[in-house]
Amino acid sequence: MAVYNRNILGRFTGAANRLLAGAALWGALTYGVHAADPQPYVTSLAPTGQSDLDTALKASSDLLSLQSTRAVGPFALAGRVRSEYDRLQVALESCGYYAGKVHILLRNAKQGVTMDGMSTALASWIESVPANEKVDISIKVDKGPLFHLGSVKLVESATGVAPHLNDAQTKAFGLHTGQPAVAADVLAAGGRLLDALRESGHALAQVDKPMAYLRPATKTLDIVYPVVPGPVLDIGKISLDGLKRMNASFVRRRLTVHEGQLYQPSSIEAARLDLTSLGVFSNVTVRDASDQAVNGTMPLDFSFQEGKRHAIGAELGYSTDLGARVGAMWTHYNLLGNAERLRLTALITGLGGSAQQGLGYDVYADFFKPDFLESKQNLNARIEGLRQLFWSYRQTALLLRGGITRPLAKNWTGNFGLAAEQERIEQFDESRSYTILSAPLSGMYDNTGVGNPIEPATHGVRASINITPSLSLGSKGAGESFFAIMNATASTYMDLHKLGISPPGRSILAFRGTIGSIQGASTWDIPPDQRMYAGGSATVRGYRWQGVGPQYGNTKYAIGGTSLDAGTVEYRQRLFKSFGMAAFADAGQVGSSSMPFTGTLRVGAGGGVRYYTPIGPVRLDIAVPLNRAPRGDTWDLYIGLGETF
Repeated sequence: MAVYNRNILGRFTGAANRLLAGAALWGALTYGVHAADPQPYVTSLAPTGQSDLDTALKASSDLLSLQSTRAVGPFALAGRVRSEYDRLQVALESCGYYAGKVHILLRNAKQGVTMDGMSTALASWIESVPANEKVDISIKVDKGPLFHLGSVKLVESATGVAPHLNDAQTKAFGLHTGQPAVAADVLAAGGRLLDALRESGHALAQVDKPMAYLRPATKTLDIVYPVVPGPVLDIGKISLDGLKRMNASFVRRRLTVHEGQLYQPSSIEAARLDLTSLGVFSNVTVRDASDQAVNGTMPLDFSFQEGKRHAIGAELGYSTDLGARVGAMWTHYNLLGNAERLRLTALITGLGGSAQQGLGYDVYADFFKPDFLESKQNLNARIEGLRQLFWSYRQTALLLRGGITRPLAKNWTGNFGLAAEQERIEQFDESRSYTILSAPLSGMYDNTGVGNPIEPATHGVRASINITPSLSLGSKGAGESFFAIMNATASTYMDLHKLGISPPGRSILAFRGTIGSIQGASTWDIPPDQRMYAGGSATVRGYRWQGVGPQYGNTKYAIGGTSLDAGTVEYRQRLFKSFGMAAFADAGQVGSSSMPFTGTLRVGAGGGVRYYTPIGPVRLDIAVPLNRAPRGDTWDLYIGLGETF
């Protein structure tokens, strides 16, 4: 006959986290003069030879955890010892050892007397210990045989028969006869089954705590799980609460779940996260709007808290080649009630850079509209005023850009648009004006799982390919030309944890490759700002921007080219909690033909430090050229937010 112990179930449930939080502390009690004096003690716990059991025992032991912080009097210490038996017995049972024994011995070295923790004279013995002497407490656990699961049953409360489960639900439950009777595994099975039932549309499913039947003779534990699957439901009426400036019609169009769709928590959560990603809500929650089915459906209630509509930010960066870049931005969220965003930015550039002749500016307004014409298709538009004073040329320009971004496939995003630029280029005391019309087209792939571009990637691949057909209409000696700028960049990240070298995310190897070509026109027929240049953090560190490639004689004036290739290997090591370091080597070249891998190859190397903040790592890199170009920099410093790639 099975032996059913009601205490087993209570212990079984409470041991899920391997801790007991509710034992009364005897330290609050006082008995007489001696009991008021704290009695110091030292506890030792003999290892059982099983690491997970040792961990559970240590986590459950009050004698260990409180010995240095909660010294108590003799009678309170005796109570702590007695409660220790129950605590450690629960830890044993939580790991499947139901016939284990706990032994606790107390000893005073000077007296040479040992006392059993279960002795009725324990408190008096502790009280007899001379003042200022510690009590040595040794704990030994005989774990006994490991119990296994016997019969495992699922029973519907109303009918008393086993519910019908599909393959996915049975697999999620996962318990079977013969596996170790570990409390955490048994309790987790109920949670997994509940999730699987709800994911199959059983919105009202219930899986109660299991009943446990101990069979000492066979060293098994029988488990009975009460289950109420409930009916399969679809999503019912969806209500939206808390919308103020946001248009409810936009939110409903944006919702990725709809009335009549099968009730699935994963789909509902995905819809919540998608609404959160709009950037206009400080909080989005969703809950079942009823505790019972409504005409075969489960209504949902989405609740919103709209975020602040305005934000002010700052931008700051520095490198020895491009100098300091300082500015501010102002953002207006939810401009027209459909999650639009307007951002105004003003920057001063070229503060003290070796590739710069003086101060410049970059002022622009960005407009972003999500779900333009159709869901998940976004409109981006920019108007920009720009002045850059490089050694190679001086540029003053007005730019207009507009484009559509939309998902193409899993991890793939496409962008296409139109751009117009009116600019004046000053070079060698000669000024030329250009009107440039272009139609950029690009595709991006990213499976790193990192949504924030500032957050470092630890695995996966990022890649992009860009083709920009352009028409240049020149004046004052600059003729008309048609050309296509093509470039591709890919980066990949390897976590050395996969090789068993380091903990996850601590040691990363990062690789980057870039290749580019301009087709349809020679170097001199292309406006200087449209040519290809290399150097700096985007290609080859240790060389200033435009410091890699053809130069005018032995000057620091870059000609630019019609092809480019560059590669980087970087090792990133996280140190302590907030610091890290990096070591890298870059190589690249710019050629005068449209075929990459021509020109003079330049190589740079260096290292840096990282300070990790909640918004991303602050980066400081120093690089040196290994085959410096004439009049090139001897070293370069780069400071910014986020990794280089």
